[in-house]
Amino acid sequence: MAVGLGPLSTLHPVPGFELGIASAGIKRPGRKDVVVMRCAEGSRIAGVTTTNAFCAAPVLITRERLGGEVRYLLTNTGNANAGTGADGLARARRSCARLAELAGVAESAVLPFSTGVIGEPLPVEKIESALQAALDDLKANNWEAAATGIMTTDTLPKGASRQFQHDGVTITVTGISKGAGMIRPNMATMLGYIATDAKVAQGVLQDLVRDAANKSFNRITIDGDTSTNDCCMLIATGQAALPEISEASGELFTKLKQAVFEVFMEVAQAIVRDGEGATKFVTVQVNGGGTHQECLDVAYAVAHSPLIKTALFASDPNWGRILAAVGYAGVSQLDVSKIDVFLGEVCIASKGCRATTYTEEQGAAVMAREEITIRIELGRGACSEIIWTTDLSHEYVKINAEYRT
Repeated sequence: MAVGLGPLSTLHPVPGFELGIASAGIKRPGRKDVVVMRCAEGSRIAGVTTTNAFCAAPVLITRERLGGEVRYLLTNTGNANAGTGADGLARARRSCARLAELAGVAESAVLPFSTGVIGEPLPVEKIESALQAALDDLKANNWEAAATGIMTTDTLPKGASRQFQHDGVTITVTGISKGAGMIRPNMATMLGYIATDAKVAQGVLQDLVRDAANKSFNRITIDGDTSTNDCCMLIATGQAALPEISEASGELFTKLKQAVFEVFMEVAQAIVRDGEGATKFVTVQVNGGGTHQECLDVAYAVAHSPLIKTALFASDPNWGRILAAVGYAGVSQLDVSKIDVFLGEVCIASKGCRATTYTEEQGAAVMAREEITIRIELGRGACSEIIWTTDLSHEYVKINAEYRT
């Protein structure tokens, strides 16, 4: 059950960007599992991709082509095309070549993306058979359908949109993402596509996608696994009647950055809210660190602990498990006598020991909520970090045990 997620809000069309959806029946007959996105000529695209050494064939090809003239993005679900070697690369290139032929563009103008089961050959014939239907379906208002088309174990589509005014011109930022398991990105998310009609220089766009991903997609975790296929693309179509943003400064850039960061944050948190089997949306906030990295080390130790995650599922305020995770996070010369831990607004541990004011009833009341904050004060410095995670339920085990059936 998705925590705090409902129907998508309005996803505003982005001038110069269209999406089309079709069924290839890769994993299930009739399932709309191929999404084609078309960018206006002159669009700029920047992105971040997985750091997993076993990165999928489409990731390798996308890396090669980013920064060039890109007109189309091709996504399939049901098959990751990862762990498939030279054959996987050839199949991914073949699907791009066929789309390029149908669309009348160079093969290098197509970026491929895949998600699904690892280690199986990409059914390229099925994908090819769906491409013309996807092209025929291209529409600017197809964001919600595309958000559904890129889903795998997701239970709900994920998207967000923002608009702002500058010199009387409306700028739009709209994005979608997919992901529910195998989530601990080290760049972005499983798959994410965010587009704007602003005109942005390539270098500024690349810095913007990296910074936005670092504060959103790189701060979420469900199970601690970094996918082989993670990709997040930021597209600037340049259709807005405003000057190009050539520097990371000025009023227009500041407005765009805020809108982009808000969309990134919303679609990233939606992945956690729809985590496989999730019943809790958990914020882990670490303050008072000597460095940002040690704050992240503590936060991830807490977020990845199976004991903490199962206690969250059971609504059991077993706070000793939190102390244990902080203690093994690897922070050098950690003075536990300075550490305070809060569960929501309740102080459960003060100066490394059970807080004298704490009662089990207080902890149980917080743990019964769907949205919970675990706050840890290290007392070492001025650095802070926040990440978002889930509990670990019976349903998570069931979903992943049955993933290939």
